[in-house]
Amino acid sequence: MSKKKTKLALHDETSIDELELFECVSSIIENRKHRAGAYANREIVLMYWELGKYINSVVLDGGRASYGKNILSTLSTKLMSAYGNSFYLENIYRMMRFNNVFIDFEILSTASTKLSWSHFCEIMRVKTEEGRLFYISDAEERGLGVHALRKEISRKAYERRDIANSQLSEASSVPMNTFKDPFLLDVLGLKENYLEADLELAILKDVEAFLLEFGKGLAFVARQKRMTMDGVDFKLDLLFYSRDLRRLIAIELKIGEFKPEYKGQMEFYLKWLDKFDRRDGENAPVGLILCTKAHRGQIELMELDKAGIAVAEYWTQLPPKIDFERKINEIFTEAQERLERRKLLPDSDIRREVEYFYESKDEDDE
Repeated sequence: MSKKKTKLALHDETSIDELELFECVSSIIENRKHRAGAYANREIVLMYWELGKYINSVVLDGGRASYGKNILSTLSTKLMSAYGNSFYLENIYRMMRFNNVFIDFEILSTASTKLSWSHFCEIMRVKTEEGRLFYISDAEERGLGVHALRKEISRKAYERRDIANSQLSEASSVPMNTFKDPFLLDVLGLKENYLEADLELAILKDVEAFLLEFGKGLAFVARQKRMTMDGVDFKLDLLFYSRDLRRLIAIELKIGEFKPEYKGQMEFYLKWLDKFDRRDGENAPVGLILCTKAHRGQIELMELDKAGIAVAEYWTQLPPKIDFERKINEIFTEAQERLERRKLLPDSDIRREVEYFYESKDEDDE
C-alpha cells in the first residue's frame, strides 16, 4: 500500500494527513498492546507464585508430604488437560520452589512487571538472596532478555562485583558497585604473547562487548589520551565516561601482575583529568588498573581506593566451566573473609599489617 500523503476532508473545514493519522493511531494501539502484555506477564508470574504457595502450605503441609507427592502427578495431568502444557509436573515443582525462594511478595510483585517467568526460573538457580536481588535489579535496569541474564549468571557477575567491592573501604573515593574483578575479556579473541597495544586495539575493535562486560551507562571518550605537563606528554590508555556516575573513568592496561608504582602513575592521570578535563557538574574522575594478576592484599594495604583507584584482573580466556566456578568461588570466599576480618579489627596500621599477612598467599598461586 502506497504511503503517499493525501488529505482527508473533514466537515469541509479541516483536513487531516492520512499517514500521520494512521501512525498516531498505530502508536496508541502498540503502546496499549505492550502494556497489556506486561500486565498479562505479571499476572502469570504471580499466579505461579500463588499456586506454589497453596501447594506448599495446604497439600504438602502438616505431615501430608508423602500423600501430597503422590497426588501431584494426578493434579498435573488434570491441569494440563484443562489449561495446557504449562502445568507439567516439573513446572509445578518449580512453582513450589518459586514460592519458597521468593518470600518477599512486594519485591516479586514489582519485578514481575518487567521480568518474565523464564527470567525468574534462571534467577531461582542463584543460591543466595543477595545474589538473586542483584540479578533482578540488573535485569530490570538493563532490560536483559532471558539469554543475556543466563549469561550474566553463568559468568558470575554478582560474585565478581562483590570481589571488587571487598577492596573498598568506608573512606573509598571509588563508588561501590562500579567495577568487577576479574573482567572477562574472552570475547576479544586475543592470542598468546599479545602486547598491551594489542589488548587496547582488541577492546576498541569490539568496544560494544567490552561495554557489556563493564556494565551499563559507559561511553567511550578517547584512546591514548594525551596529557601534557611541563612540556612532557603522557598518554592514558583508555578514557571512558560513566553517565550513571557522572564522572570520567581512566583505564590503564597492564600485562603481568600489579606493581605498586602503578599507583603513582594513575594518581597523576586522575589529578590531570580533574584539573584540565573535568566539566562543571561532573564528579571527580576514578581510575581502573587492569592487569593479568592483582595481588589483592597489596592493593588493600596501599589503600588505592582512597585515591579513587581500583585494580582488577582481566582474563582473556575462560577455563572450563568447573574450573572457572571453582576459581571464582575461591576468590569470592577470600573476599568475604577479608571483609569479616576488617569488621573485627580496629582501623590501624596493625589491622593493615594483619590483612597483608593473611593475603600473602597470592605468591603461592604463581
